[in-house]
Parts: sequence; structure tokens; C-alpha cells
Amino acid sequence: QVQLVESGGGLVQAGGSLRLSCAASGSIFRINVMGWYRQAPGKQRELVVRITSGGSTNYADSVKGRFTISRDNAKNTVYLQMNSLKPEDTAVYYCNARVTRLAGFIDDYWGQGTQVTVSS
Repeated sequence: QVQLVESGGGLVQAGGSLRLSCAASGSIFRINVMGWYRQAPGKQRELVVRITSGGSTNYADSVKGRFTISRDNAKNTVYLQMNSLKPEDTAVYYCNARVTRLAGFIDDYWGQGTQVTVSS
């Protein structure tokens, strides 16, 4: 199995910054893609950004220029630096990883979620 552990959420004023971390552990052969999704109350979960093992990224238009994803392949960890936060960024943020397991299977895994609240 694979576990994703997130950290770094919290309460911040508009214009502030937060940094989220997500560490993967378990029977991992390779993490193909890691990313962050978010879900605000009453809304569907949406992609924020994802990054491949080669470093290619895909950002949601709403966060381009404000959020930056980075990845440490040696540590199986992904980071999300969030700057210039807006109240509309308030949501539960979920880490996601597409993992090739040691047995050869490819599966998607999710973290438990971390709350980000931006006050106006």
C-alpha cells in the first residue's frame, strides 16, 4: 500500500502565503504524477496543479502566477507554495499521487486533506 501525508494548511489573511507538503511512503516503485486538488464547500473537487516525474507541470488558470509546485523525487515529496492567497482559495486541499507499485500495478492515492482558509 501507499500512504500520503499532508501538512502545512492553516488560516491566513488575504495576500498571505502558505506552503503545503505531501510525503508519500509505502510500496513505491515510481511516482508518475503528483498533484494537488482542492474542494470548497458545495463545490466539486478541482485540479490545482500537478507535476510529472520529469518536472512537467499543469496549473489551473486560477492559480497561475501565484502558486508554485515543486517535487523532491528522492524523498517522494511534493510541495505547493501558495502566494498572494485570496478568499476564493479557501478549500480543503488534497494531495494526489499516481504510483507504480513494486508489484507493477498503477494506482491513484489520496491524502487525507488539509484545510486552507483565507480571510478577507
